[in-house]
Amino acid sequence: METKEEVVNENEASLTITDGSICGFESLHRLLESNLSPQLFKEVSRLLIGLNCGKALEPLTVVETAKGLSSQHDFDIQAFRFNADKELLRESRIVRVGLIQNSIALPTTAPFLDQKKAIFQKLKPIIDAAGASGVNILCLQEAWMMPFAFCTREKRWCEFAEPADGESTQFLQGFARKYNMVIVNPILERDLKHGETIWNTAIIIGNNGNIIGKHRKNHIPRVGDFNESTYYMEGNTGHPVFETAYGKIGVNICYGRHHPLNWLAFGLNGAEIVFNPSATVGELSEPMWPVEARNAAIANSYFVGSINRVGTEVFPNPFTSGDGKPQHADFGHFYGSSHVSAPDASCTPSLSRNKDGLLISDMDLNLCRQLKDKWGFRMTARYELYADMLSRYVKHDFEPQVISDPLLPKNHL
Repeated sequence: METKEEVVNENEASLTITDGSICGFESLHRLLESNLSPQLFKEVSRLLIGLNCGKALEPLTVVETAKGLSSQHDFDIQAFRFNADKELLRESRIVRVGLIQNSIALPTTAPFLDQKKAIFQKLKPIIDAAGASGVNILCLQEAWMMPFAFCTREKRWCEFAEPADGESTQFLQGFARKYNMVIVNPILERDLKHGETIWNTAIIIGNNGNIIGKHRKNHIPRVGDFNESTYYMEGNTGHPVFETAYGKIGVNICYGRHHPLNWLAFGLNGAEIVFNPSATVGELSEPMWPVEARNAAIANSYFVGSINRVGTEVFPNPFTSGDGKPQHADFGHFYGSSHVSAPDASCTPSLSRNKDGLLISDMDLNLCRQLKDKWGFRMTARYELYADMLSRYVKHDFEPQVISDPLLPKNHL
């Protein structure tokens, strides 16, 4: 006979699986806040999300218009402020950044045009909330204008690809002009000038509605369902940093976050904020999610905005993952949890694991230089050592620098 505790545990486990929450809570932060005493929660938060300039991260008041849109359209909204120390020779450089995470709006069986239009309509009030809140730079999630169908390996999903100046960009250009806002627009791009090749691309829209430039995803996963090279290959745009009206930004798309040199290159090019628009699922990557971007922010002395989509997307035809397991029609729950990391090791609490959301963060970009001065990572990096090592490593006759103990047996591996 089951005990009451066993039944509760089973119900909680079932809840986590079916709605994407953590035992009924939208995020780890909210679970801890609801189950710990205020004093204990304060100490746990200090360890989990750090201190900004020696103090707990400062929450911001959400404007009533944005609150109303959040309530009416049922999306999570949170707002925080990253401070920097006051300087004598420089004014503060406050930039308000917004991150949007969302689920798809219609089943994947709906006509493609209807799916795309429904996503547009779903995002409109969230973008309006960002605009009403005075957001200067807004970033959407990876391939926001479509289901993340690359797990299926079916070519029909290529129909969602569009030119850099296509309808998704045009849709967002109106908001950029209306709200004087820079928008990072990650799409599935069809390059009409080069044989209609498809790329995973982020279009940078200026605050006047102009296209500043674009960046294509540098690293393409070949991990289980994420074998995206069926659709597009590694990008050819390098590591561009875009100088906008509000600061210098880079875009490290999704899988690129697993590559430290990718983060480094954006920093070497002068980025102050690097966005990581993503689409990733819990079983594969969730333990890594709060670690990688935060480490990149620390190591490179810039801010990082991490965005992940939400929900479980079920596709019409089952597919396999090349791991011997049975075929399935989805590849797991996109766990949201978008957050911002700062160069001083502090970070915001995450948005919901199972709900659309808007995260607003004020950033004093002076913090980037202050942390460079404090830790001296650039000064002590010894790049010449690694440049020499890498130049030798990429050659076919590379020999690793291994010094063996002469007393080891001859057949020792």
